[in-house]
Amino acid sequence: MSDTLQRFLFEHAPIRGEIVQLAATWQAVTERHDYPAPLRKILGELMAAGALLAATLKFDGTLILQLHGNGPVKLIVVECAAGHAMRATAKWDGDIPANDQTAGGLRALLGNGRFAINLVPDSGQQGYQGIVDLDADSIAAAFEHYMATSEQIETRLWLACDDTHAAGLLIQKLPERETSDADAWPRAGQLAATVKAEELLKLAPQVLLRRLFHEEDLRVFEPQPVYFRCSCSSERVTGMLRMLGADEVRSVIAERGEVEVHCEFCNRRYVFDAVDSEQIFAAAVSTPPEPTRH
Repeated sequence: MSDTLQRFLFEHAPIRGEIVQLAATWQAVTERHDYPAPLRKILGELMAAGALLAATLKFDGTLILQLHGNGPVKLIVVECAAGHAMRATAKWDGDIPANDQTAGGLRALLGNGRFAINLVPDSGQQGYQGIVDLDADSIAAAFEHYMATSEQIETRLWLACDDTHAAGLLIQKLPERETSDADAWPRAGQLAATVKAEELLKLAPQVLLRRLFHEEDLRVFEPQPVYFRCSCSSERVTGMLRMLGADEVRSVIAERGEVEVHCEFCNRRYVFDAVDSEQIFAAAVSTPPEPTRH
């Protein structure tokens, strides 16, 4: 499988890890928008980081990663739903040339920003949001800072992205387990830090694990598939128009001749004319119950 999450554990140390490799999932995002090269790299790395984080959570719902900034790039969003269904989008102003300045990292693209992680339960219950200032020059550094300050979990992350693939490696120190091997965590970090971007992008996860940790006792689990899926639908857009109200929708149609709703994730457009809109609100009117006969 070209799009997979590979989980592994150190058998005799409180350390877990994940490897993610995205091909078709990543290309499904980039083929829908013409992202500038520096932004495309950041977006791919954030997708890999989102898949890795979602794999560590015992949670039924959607994980949403957001980068907000006041630089050329205003917003980057990555969503990972149950079953590792992913989508992503970004907003930016003007041209972002691939030069030495934008190659400087996150702060060159987003300026003063913040990094937010949201958990939205499928149950509809209250979700969770954690926010930290964006005080890093890379997605990996921003992610590690968030995990250290907000979750108090020691985490290391390595990410890579090119035109066809996005990939990442994560290791975490598990706080609930004791170990007699005091050097296990620093040793695992040193070994993982030898990984090269090309290895992350091209090597099969099992091959990469053997290359990095061949002297460690690992338990490797079955890989899990990752795929692109956008949650937008005609039904959801119809519900949104009902929330706007008939008067608001009719005023837009009177001005423009139609209502157009554009999904920023998958680039799909939903168009409703006057007849369509009247059908939406006619369907929303409930039929009064027939009188009860005695």
